[in-house]
Amino acid sequence: MKRIAIVCVAAYAGWAGAGGLESLEVFVKTVKTGRADFTQVVTAPAKDGQAPRVKTSNGTFEFSRPSRFKFIYKKPFEQSIVADGQTLWLYDADLNQVTASKQSKVLGSTPAALIAAAPDLRALQADFTLADAPDQDGLQWVAATPKSKEGQLQTVRVGFRAGEKSAELAALEILDSFGQRSLLSFSKVEVNPRLSADTFQFKTPAGADVIRQ
Repeated sequence: MKRIAIVCVAAYAGWAGAGGLESLEVFVKTVKTGRADFTQVVTAPAKDGQAPRVKTSNGTFEFSRPSRFKFIYKKPFEQSIVADGQTLWLYDADLNQVTASKQSKVLGSTPAALIAAAPDLRALQADFTLADAPDQDGLQWVAATPKSKEGQLQTVRVGFRAGEKSAELAALEILDSFGQRSLLSFSKVEVNPRLSADTFQFKTPAGADVIRQ
């Protein structure tokens, strides 16, 4: 019994000391559905000697791997981003406008692909160069750099809390080519919840303009 206990402790210590890349691989393998609240802080670079502009919003996030996810922004402005497996829908409540894009053309090199859409690590490595980043704020981080230079995304970092058998998504940090930084912090995380079939169905609000790309 003592020997078994030592082996178990050693195995856990090895996992706890693993880097962000291993956490990402475990997360993709073991977490097929998820639900969480999020707070997003967007910091725009300082201009003309002025302080950086900061905007905070919050909402909910759900996903079902592969290729289905939903971000619902509740405050300060209502917005929805829904991927149903075929189409990526963006809805702006203030403008009452919907933008619909073919998901296969726009999703590959996006932050959402890292945490919600990709079926496995190999699929991510087709679009991103992945590497361990230093631990920070008690989290294990992985850095992802898009291989395509055509988009506006510069780098992404994903932060995980390492558990005994899995990795819990904790943060997503995005830096775009304009120097704007977005940090999403996740809370009330549910791992592998049962999600209904219509969770990721988007219904166009009455009277909304629809722009198809």
